Amino acid sequence: MNCCGFGNRKVYRNIDKQLYDLVIQAIQNGCDTFYTGYMGDFDLKFCNAVKEAKKEYKNIELICVRPYLTKELQSNKDYYYDYFDCIIIPPELSNVHYKQAITERNKWIVNHSDIVIGFSVRKYGGAITAISYASKQDKTIYMIDNNS
Repeated sequence: MNCCGFGNRKVYRNIDKQLYDLVIQAIQNGCDTFYTGYMGDFDLKFCNAVKEAKKEYKNIELICVRPYLTKELQSNKDYYYDYFDCIIIPPELSNVHYKQAITERNKWIVNHSDIVIGFSVRKYGGAITAISYASKQDKTIYMIDNNS
């Protein structure tokens, strides 16, 4: 099974423990592959939680899904290949206009996931759009409590 995470680009409070607990819950429910877009604070926290879980659950993978090839990815190739188990750019995105590519990448991630871990303090933006799309696709969604 596969899991992904979507959350706000900026995270202004500590959600690390709750996020880690949800990653462990996903693993215990059968997830062994974790997808991330790796574009902001939440994504970094999600990756850190998965990396921490990998210390105990050696079989899980952390995969970075990029919407297109960037100079930053090319310039920091060693970092990316050390940090992630795999980096993919879905071929389905090759003809998508770059302004739509992130949204389409997010849909690709959701479509390839069984469980979505979400965090959003707003009712708008890319994270909530992806979480809403996941809900419409009948994905299992674990939301981080906004009140903790």
